[in-house]
Amino acid sequence: MTTAAPTVFVVTAERTRAVRLSATLPGIDVLFIQDAETLLRESHVRVPDVALLYADTPGVPLAQVLPMLRQREELSNTWWLAVGTQGLGELLAAGADALISDASPPEALSLQVQTMLRRVAQARSTHDRVGQLQRRMDTWEHEERVRDQLVHMLVHDLKNPIAAVMGLLEIVQDDARLPDDSRDLVRVARDETQHLLHLAANMLDVRKIQAGKMNLRRELMFSPMFAETIELARGDVGSGLRDRHVRVEVQAGMSPASADPEIVRRIMANLISNAMKHTTTGGVIGIFVTMQEDAVVVRVQDDGEGIPEDDIPNLFAAFEQSRLTLHGRFDTGMGLAFCKMAVEEHGGEIGVESERGKGATFTFTLPLSRDNDDDDSADLLV
Repeated sequence: MTTAAPTVFVVTAERTRAVRLSATLPGIDVLFIQDAETLLRESHVRVPDVALLYADTPGVPLAQVLPMLRQREELSNTWWLAVGTQGLGELLAAGADALISDASPPEALSLQVQTMLRRVAQARSTHDRVGQLQRRMDTWEHEERVRDQLVHMLVHDLKNPIAAVMGLLEIVQDDARLPDDSRDLVRVARDETQHLLHLAANMLDVRKIQAGKMNLRRELMFSPMFAETIELARGDVGSGLRDRHVRVEVQAGMSPASADPEIVRRIMANLISNAMKHTTTGGVIGIFVTMQEDAVVVRVQDDGEGIPEDDIPNLFAAFEQSRLTLHGRFDTGMGLAFCKMAVEEHGGEIGVESERGKGATFTFTLPLSRDNDDDDSADLLV
């Protein structure tokens, strides 16, 4: 592909000025433009990289024409050089990029023009790169929108049949005619179906939070509500917890946290499920809720295999999981990603501490209610 030679306009009544400049700029198209009217006409035909505006050009003053030229988008990368001894101030005020005396030696003028040409080339190269990046960004945003719509459609449509399957499995599991060995298989099928339902819900919620569409329904969560939420979360995890020793401690008399109980339940269910899959039968899982000065602190602790140090930085990212997982199931990592986003949406923080072979402790905070004054307490007691 042939690249067009740079173009320089020399706007002056003296053709010899353009001829002398052309001799010092090999490979550059130097065009003689005799007045402002010709400049207006020729700039529609060919876009100059640099235009020399001699202040002594007769006819319509170039200072009147230059502002109109600078408003044209196709000339946005053109550099305008005012040349002369008088009238340079008007050209500079009209939008000239630089000025130089017409008494300067030809080499100085040529050097100035070459410097401007390099800057034009750099500006156009940058403009082209920005354009390419913008096109890539537009394509990426379009693909993201299509992917989000597809994920939302698939996951939303999957939730109802999954819930129906769970209900049918519960009916079969409770049937007294079912042999014990088959009952165990149905229980496993129900747990796996419940896991699939959690994955679907987490994927939807992660997308909602990323899009800023999750509206928290905050309530005042006192100690009894935390205890109740933990019990509900344990039920959400499934029957696998029967093979673990679960210890729950909720500090009594805590000041209330401002949180969405349903979302907190989901956070706890994900963390308890995560603890369960990293422990073996007979493992110990601890759930502790305490209060600090300005927040309620929830810790979910297990005595499993622990998390490799290299895995911790990316543990809360979607599609990431620890390489040391005792179960054979592949996870999307959406559970922990949801936990991080949901906790931060509440204004809290979440983190993990772990040592190989000594388990892991996930800790998250929920800010205390700022409206917990005497009047509110009195209303709650009525």
